[in-house]
Amino acid sequence: MKSAPASGWENHLTERTQMNTMLLKLYVKFQDLMSREEGQDLVEYALLVALISLAAVTSMKSLATGITAVFTSISTTLAGDV
Repeated sequence: MKSAPASGWENHLTERTQMNTMLLKLYVKFQDLMSREEGQDLVEYALLVALISLAAVTSMKSLATGITAVFTSISTTLAGDV
């Protein structure tokens, strides 16, 4: 025999229970990750990579400015000789 379809209120409670269960699992997983020390090493490496990339971008920008100045000088010299 088929059961009667769930009312809107029962659907709401079921969805709410599922959402609470998912949030609780997410919270437990987050707490587990926070308590591990291996994760701290990963964060430290990520910060180190970010710092190195920032330094590389900054140095490339100044290098590009220097290269542009050299090519401008060469261009001016060649244009004056013609």
